[in-house]
Amino acid sequence: MMKRDFDIIVVGGGHAGVEAAHATSKMGANTLLVTINKKMISNMPCNPSIGGSAKGIVVREIDALGGLMGYVADLERLQVKMLNTGKGPGVQCLRMQEDKHIYPLLIQKELEKITNLTIYEGMVTSLIYSNHQIKGVVLEDGKEFYSKAVILANGTYLESQILRGHDKFSGGPDGERPAHGLSSCLNKMGIDLFRLKTGTPPRIDKDSIDFSATEIQPGQEGYLNFSYLHQDYITLEKQLPCYLLYTNLNTHSIIRSNLHESAQFNGLVKALGPRYCPSIEGKIVNFSDKERHQLFLEPEFRDGNSIYLQGLATSLSKEVQEKVVHSLKGLENAKFLKYGYAIEYDTIKSYEFDATLKIKKYCGLYVAGQIMGTSGYEEAAGLGIMAGINAFNYINNKPPFILRRNEAYIGVMIDDIVTKGVDEPYRLLSSRAEYRLLLRHDNADRRLTKYGYQLGLIVQSRYDAFVSKEEKLQFVYNFINSHHLSYKPQVLNYLEVNKLEPIHNSIKASDFLKRTNVLYRNIVDLFPELNDIDLPQYAIRQLEILIKYEGYIKKQEDIASSYAKFDNYKLDNEIDYLHMDGLALEARQKLDRIRPLTIGQASRISGVNPSDISILILNLKKSK
Repeated sequence: MMKRDFDIIVVGGGHAGVEAAHATSKMGANTLLVTINKKMISNMPCNPSIGGSAKGIVVREIDALGGLMGYVADLERLQVKMLNTGKGPGVQCLRMQEDKHIYPLLIQKELEKITNLTIYEGMVTSLIYSNHQIKGVVLEDGKEFYSKAVILANGTYLESQILRGHDKFSGGPDGERPAHGLSSCLNKMGIDLFRLKTGTPPRIDKDSIDFSATEIQPGQEGYLNFSYLHQDYITLEKQLPCYLLYTNLNTHSIIRSNLHESAQFNGLVKALGPRYCPSIEGKIVNFSDKERHQLFLEPEFRDGNSIYLQGLATSLSKEVQEKVVHSLKGLENAKFLKYGYAIEYDTIKSYEFDATLKIKKYCGLYVAGQIMGTSGYEEAAGLGIMAGINAFNYINNKPPFILRRNEAYIGVMIDDIVTKGVDEPYRLLSSRAEYRLLLRHDNADRRLTKYGYQLGLIVQSRYDAFVSKEEKLQFVYNFINSHHLSYKPQVLNYLEVNKLEPIHNSIKASDFLKRTNVLYRNIVDLFPELNDIDLPQYAIRQLEILIKYEGYIKKQEDIASSYAKFDNYKLDNEIDYLHMDGLALEARQKLDRIRPLTIGQASRISGVNPSDISILILNLKKSK
């Protein structure tokens, strides 16, 4: 007979639930993961990719903390590409096409290896609680499971409805069942919900596409991995290409004349969708001056025929979707494997949870992923690992784990959601991070591996390898800052042969490396004693960025340091903001609702002005 008592219960087997359950069980908690369909654990109902702008850095951070997503994404990738390579390192992000069959299977195999993780197939319809303390969950069939904490990671399943044309019916993503009952329970518990919307494009049969009418988009070679545990790379000939194409005036005309056949525009859709990933109808209406919009054909499987039509998310009727797709060059004879649709679902209001992802009104209740207003696999996974860590710390009477805005994109995301709130699906962008030069793809391990080790998510051997790498990196950094290139014939000859700018007097090796076309391998050539220092490829990239962008990095570090004192100034959760003298009315209301944990967080709340912060600090000093 299956046991009924656990330390932590995770509800939902999507990307948030997987990282939460993986984290809690690896840290030592007896964990139960409840999911509607075991076979759909870590399913990718929308885009067949991991990473992208800002998101790719989150995947890197998850790996640096000891999570699963990046490690598994590296194993069977279809294509790899580093985005924004023409720009600085602060915005460069990795993106991988994944096989939608293989990726979930590999995740499931990793979960099966964990001895204190139990996976149970079922639907949670309500929570067990007493005196604002969570006790467990109740399933659709009446079974009860008990725990010290519960993490809700229900994704887009809560009372979800599929919308297409004039059709609206109860359903979950990718043909799955929706989750019924839990929303009603949360409402009874006094937790506010609202509706959000997202959508997905059609899938097309590869054999029905004329790819010669499109532009091929190959991947890239090189040491491009999400996980620091992987040092190999996939060669170009093993990668599958994507293809670029564009909408045209005929496409736009078909959409404009059929807006009444779009659930988004005929009144069927009530909720707000993602601003930065709009439907094709939304693009045509909101950007009416554009003569074309770019689309991508992306493979969903290595050995399958399904092609994802990136950029054509839609809630148009099936008939109109066919007309739209057939108006595209190369897709005149396209055969549909799946039609696009919009999906509406229940989400928890952001003022209901704090920066630890705990529901404020209930001890032991945490949330992660799209149930808290985000979008995307990567955002969900990042929130999942944080919810898992904080739920574990809670049941073990340990302090909460919060990442600051200058430490991780995950920290930026949580602070944005909790402090600023969301009224549409939140998507991470590099522009949201004021310290993005500190939050780079290359240095996630330097920022977060120590935390992963302290939390018990990074094993000793991996941490030892990290420390060894750091020691080598520091040695080389010190070496090139203390050695000079001398003005000698052999040095000048090397520069000439390698088509590097000449030097006119002695120059510090670090200053030489700062030159645009100089790489670390040039430094090694000129200083053979560095040949014995076995730096991993990714560490060489770290070193080059540290040297070349040293001044800019130092400037951002100084700014972050100057603001750090405000985030170190803790606020008591029992402060009576509504009756605090001197605060503006809007500030009182928002401080009372959000309940910031620090002065720094309070200062980032929209509507709380510098004068309110001054009054707040003054009142706190008086009270102490």
